[in-house]
Amino acid sequence: MAVLVTRPEPQGFQLCQQLSEVGISALHHPLITITPVPQIIEQIKHLDSFDIVIAVSQHAVDITHQALLSSSKSWPTHPTYIAVGQKTAQILSKLAQQKVHYPKVGDSEHLLALPSLQSIQSKRIVILRGDGGRELIYDTLKTRLAQVEYREVYQRDYIDFQSDTCVSNWQKQSIDTLVITSTGQLNFFASQIDPAYRGWLYQLQLLVPSERIANDAQRLGFNSVTNTGSASNRDLVAALQLKKTGL
Repeated sequence: MAVLVTRPEPQGFQLCQQLSEVGISALHHPLITITPVPQIIEQIKHLDSFDIVIAVSQHAVDITHQALLSSSKSWPTHPTYIAVGQKTAQILSKLAQQKVHYPKVGDSEHLLALPSLQSIQSKRIVILRGDGGRELIYDTLKTRLAQVEYREVYQRDYIDFQSDTCVSNWQKQSIDTLVITSTGQLNFFASQIDPAYRGWLYQLQLLVPSERIANDAQRLGFNSVTNTGSASNRDLVAALQLKKTGL
């Protein structure tokens, strides 16, 4: 087994290291860079005015935390904190020193089923995220009559690549497995691959963190898609170990 990991830094590099430690060959090819938005300090002002703070990713937590530190502020203590996934919740809890609620399955649909997001009429809610992305959380909370705002604290920039050179290199390294953790990155990756190499691409074993992304991948043409149910590196490593052993 040889795995192509497309996660951005630092998770992508860390995942490759963890795979190497368990005897799985891995190559890191990030598809996006993550950087704080220019107006980051303005974006994290007045977090203490919200009743609920939702973090959709580890990047949202890390970048917000660094901005708070640079402006000599700390995470407010009174809001209810919610994260999309377990790993994001762990990081947020550690940095904010607060209890963080999260769904067992790390996606928007399961987050919206949390008890703490049911009776929220007139509650002020802020969603910490990157630029763009799904609107499901925002739209659903609005229908529940909450006052919802975004704080887009980071931007994603896609990294173009030449598929002729890259695919040739990946084939030489016997890449047979691909890890992609968002629909945006999945679509971008497929768009960068020359049609001459689509057959090679779609026969790769693809690991994704949710049923929604798995369905998107199958619609694109991927033949072997595994939903790990989580985007955490720990769960991705466990799933890849199962693939390697054939269990």
